[in-house]
Amino acid sequence: MHSIFSRRVAAFLLASLSAFVQAKPISLAERDLFVPPVLYPHDGTFWRVNQRHNVTWDISHPPVNITNKIGRIMLRKGRVTTPLILAKRFDILLGRIEVTVPWVIDGTDYQVVLIGDPGNFSQFFAITA
Repeated sequence: MHSIFSRRVAAFLLASLSAFVQAKPISLAERDLFVPPVLYPHDGTFWRVNQRHNVTWDISHPPVNITNKIGRIMLRKGRVTTPLILAKRFDILLGRIEVTVPWVIDGTDYQVVLIGDPGNFSQFFAITA
C-alpha cells in the first residue's frame, strides 16, 4: 500500500514539474500594461497647500485587458516618492481624480506619481504654502 501511494505522489510531482517546464513565460508585449502619461500637473504648475486640484492623465489608448485597474496617486519630492497618498482605490480609466494639496515644504521639484499598472510620473511642478 505504501508503494502505491509513493508511485502516485511521484507521478503527480513529475506531471507538475513537466507542466511547469513546458509553461510559456509571458513576455512584456503580451501583458496588458497601461502606463498613461500624466497631463496635469505639468511644468509651470503652481499648487498651494490645502487647495483641491484634478490630477489628469491620458486614457485615449488603453489596452483591452488591463492587468491592474486600481489606481493610487502619491507625491514625489526630488528623487524620493514620499509616503503621502493623495488618492487611492480609483479606476485608472477615469482619467482624472481630485486631490487636496497636503501640508509640505515649499518647493519646485514636486511630481505626482500615478500608480496603477505599473506607474508614471508627472512633470515637475511647484507647491507653496
